[in-house]
Amino acid sequence: MQVQLTNRQQHILWATVRHYIATAEPVGSKALIEEFDLGVSSATIRNVMGVLEKSGLLYQPHTSAGRIPSDSGYRMYVDQLITPSGASAPRTEALAKEVEDTLQKRLHWEDWSLETLLQGAAQILATLSGCISLITMPQTHTAQLRHLQLMQIEAGRIMLIVVTDGYETHSKLMDLLSESAETQPDPEVIDRELQIVTNFLNSHLRGRSLLELATLDWSELDQEFQRYGEFLKKSVAELTRRTLAPSATQIMVRGVAEVLRQPEFSQLQQVKTIIHLLEEEQDQLWRLIFEASEPEDLGKSRVTVRIGAENPLEPIRTCTLITSTYRRGSVPVGSVGVLGPTRLDYESAIAVVAAAADYLSEAFS
Repeated sequence: MQVQLTNRQQHILWATVRHYIATAEPVGSKALIEEFDLGVSSATIRNVMGVLEKSGLLYQPHTSAGRIPSDSGYRMYVDQLITPSGASAPRTEALAKEVEDTLQKRLHWEDWSLETLLQGAAQILATLSGCISLITMPQTHTAQLRHLQLMQIEAGRIMLIVVTDGYETHSKLMDLLSESAETQPDPEVIDRELQIVTNFLNSHLRGRSLLELATLDWSELDQEFQRYGEFLKKSVAELTRRTLAPSATQIMVRGVAEVLRQPEFSQLQQVKTIIHLLEEEQDQLWRLIFEASEPEDLGKSRVTVRIGAENPLEPIRTCTLITSTYRRGSVPVGSVGVLGPTRLDYESAIAVVAAAADYLSEAFS
């Protein structure tokens, strides 16, 4: 049921959330009067906090303590009390600009491998957010062929190299001819033919997805190049199986040690379950954080915020997970996100995730 709050109730809820995020201490009326200009008495604040508690937005961890936000309280804070035109807007805009500038200065797309780039982006995201950062490797079945190269490594041994539009490289080495072949072609002839075949394939296949390459009819090659047809068919099929298989490095994870120092993670068993999820059950986590739905405005990233019990995975049901997709053109290919306690600086975390997703989308496009 949707809770309707008055302006005063909204203001006091906002102040309570802000104070608790900053201090990690239960909030009382005295603390709010000292920190915020609420324009009301301590008694009024206590009455309003009582109403907010009855509405399920605040609760008392102990009978003699102040109050702290519930998952529902954080949800209302995120959905209704954070606005682009609010008082925190200049701060979040500045932080988004800082993320973009830092990524541009420290990441070098032309010189680094794809995995190294995403590891660097994950580290920057963890540092700026103070959370565990999560960046998925791009989905290679949506990747398109940028360049293909055939080269002779030694007599009868050919390497196929495929470079995707995300600058991810895959290679496959195979024997061109069987050992039972009566004659071996002149290596110089093979080199010339390989270059011709390479040029032919690039002109016809550039821009196609790897999945398309695996289903091509290689018999369409000119008759004089038929001996390469079976080699290409087997090589591309093997590359496709390899790239579509789950990868042990499918999710880049950074910032674990820092965030686990937060008081919310003082229970050893809780820490163990989170680390187990991050290290051993990434397939479950991947399905949760990879959001493939289309936002209304493809020029901006849609940020998803899951708070506490909204997370379907038990190990993180006391955490907040904030994610967004990065894209190649209009196609979602991966996700970027942060994982932290529900006591989270939501404005900053949302701004950081959105800025990182936008940067990666621009880079991949």
